[in-house]
Amino acid sequence: MTIYREMKANRSRLMAAAVNHQKLNAYHDQLMAQTVQLAMEKVKGELGDPPAPFAFFLMGSAGRYEQSVWSDQDHGIIFAGDDLCKSYFLRAGTEISNALELVGYERCDGEVMSSNPLWCNSLVEWHQQITAWMTEASWQTLRHFSTFFDSRVLIGDTNYLTELKHTAFSILEQQPDLFHRLIDNVDFYRKGIGIFGQLLPEQQGEQSGTIHLKQKALFPYVNALRLLALKNKIFAPSTLSRFSQLPEGYQSLQTYEKDFRALLDFRLKFRREAKTYKEVHLISIQDLSKQEKQELKSMMRKGYKLFSKTKTKIEEACSK
Repeated sequence: MTIYREMKANRSRLMAAAVNHQKLNAYHDQLMAQTVQLAMEKVKGELGDPPAPFAFFLMGSAGRYEQSVWSDQDHGIIFAGDDLCKSYFLRAGTEISNALELVGYERCDGEVMSSNPLWCNSLVEWHQQITAWMTEASWQTLRHFSTFFDSRVLIGDTNYLTELKHTAFSILEQQPDLFHRLIDNVDFYRKGIGIFGQLLPEQQGEQSGTIHLKQKALFPYVNALRLLALKNKIFAPSTLSRFSQLPEGYQSLQTYEKDFRALLDFRLKFRREAKTYKEVHLISIQDLSKQEKQELKSMMRKGYKLFSKTKTKIEEACSK
C-alpha cells in the first residue's frame, strides 16, 4: 500500500512534466507497467508463478495511446493455458485493478477490466468470444468488440493480440455486411455545434456550460479511424498510427490527421490542471477566448466531416 501511495504522489509530478501528448502517454505506460508488475509480484507470493504464459493488454484511450492527464481503467488478460488457469489470472486481474486504482486510475464504470471474467480468458476462449460477439452482432456485442479492437499489449506476448485480430479480420472478410452494423454502432454521437454555428454546451447539472471533449470532439475521429482500420486490416490501435498506415486511395482522409493532432494538443493545453477523470473531459466555454472557440469548432467540424466521408467510403466499398 505504501509504495502505491508513493507512486500516486509521484504521478502528478510526472504528468505535469509532460510537454506533449506523446510524453504524457509514455509516462502513463511507465506508471501502469510498474503497477502491474508490483501487483503480479504480490499474486506470485500468494499463489506461485503464473501457470501459463500470458499478456496483459490495454484498451480504450490507453490502448489507443490517447490518455489525458487522468484516465480510467480499460484492460484485459489473455493466457495460453486452459480453464484451470483462469482462477489464477482472475485473482491477478483483481489485484491489478485494485493497484491501478490506488495509483490514480479510476475503475471502469462498465467493468472493462481483467478482474471481470469477460475480459480475462484463455487464447482459445478469446477466439470463441470474438467470434460469438461478431456472429451475434448486437449493439452490445459489437460495442464489446470495438472496445477490444482498440488494444495493445503492455506486458507479455504481443502475438496473442495479433492472432485474435487476425480472427476478426477473417470474419469481416467473410461477412462484409457487418460493416453496416459497426457503422450504426457509432453513428449516434451528439454534435457539439448547432445549426447556426454555435457551440452547444451541456445545459443541466454540474456539467452545465461545458463541452465534453471526448464525446463531442475526439470520438468522431476515433470511430472513423477504427472503422478504416477494420476495413484495411490495420493492427495498430492508435488513431494517429491508423492515419499513417492508411493505404493509397485514402489521401483525402489522411489530411484530417493534423486536425486530430491539434485536438489532442488543445485538450492537453486546457485540461492539464484537471483534478479528476470526470473533469478532464469537460471544458468550460467561458474559459475560451473567441479565437479558441473558433479553433475548437473547426476541429469538431473536421471530425464530423471525416466520419461522414469514412461512412460513405466504407458503405460504397461494401456494396461493390
